[in-house]
Amino acid sequence: TIKQPEPIRKQVYEYLREQILSHGIEPSGRLVEAQIAQEIGSSRTPVREALHLLEKDGFIESIPRVGYRVKSLNWEELDEIFEIRRVNETLACQWAVKKIDLRNLRALEKNLENSRTILKNGPHDLFLKYDEEFHEILVRSAGSKHLNELCQHIRRLMLRYRSVSIKSEHTVHSALEGHTRIYNRLVARDEQGLENELIEHLQWSKEDILALALKMPPAQE
Repeated sequence: TIKQPEPIRKQVYEYLREQILSHGIEPSGRLVEAQIAQEIGSSRTPVREALHLLEKDGFIESIPRVGYRVKSLNWEELDEIFEIRRVNETLACQWAVKKIDLRNLRALEKNLENSRTILKNGPHDLFLKYDEEFHEILVRSAGSKHLNELCQHIRRLMLRYRSVSIKSEHTVHSALEGHTRIYNRLVARDEQGLENELIEHLQWSKEDILALALKMPPAQE
């Protein structure tokens, strides 16, 4: 079977998204359609389509008479994203604990193995991929196409924040511990324990982002 090449707009999307996540294009940085097309040797049409997708996924925003710019990180958006994510992924856990199959359990095990390798050998910023993948498998295990699509969109909104906070051995270690506890509760079919571990993990992630990405102190007990 001859595989079709990826559409140019997807390649442009992936390139620009990586630039935003790696801060090759800084928050509030402008994205000029003609300039991008010239830099990557493309026509303006796939660049325009990629910019529309990036706006839809929450990476950039359209400014009248200016064009596009990378969205800045802010507390209000972060708080809203986390609350929506908590509700959706808690529901996913309730369903996954009853429906998860051997294939997805093995996928989680492999994810944890790869994460441990990153923790040991680095570079630690590669863990972002496995962090996103772990939650993707967890939600997929719930067996709901609609819930999966909702959670995917929320995770895309989270990437701008998480890419700043997952940079060190400490943050990777803490996230991996949370994933391991979630996995253990899932294997034990402990629904309440699973929900508790997920919520604790998401709360830690939120406080980590506040401290490292938004430079805000953690909430006081």
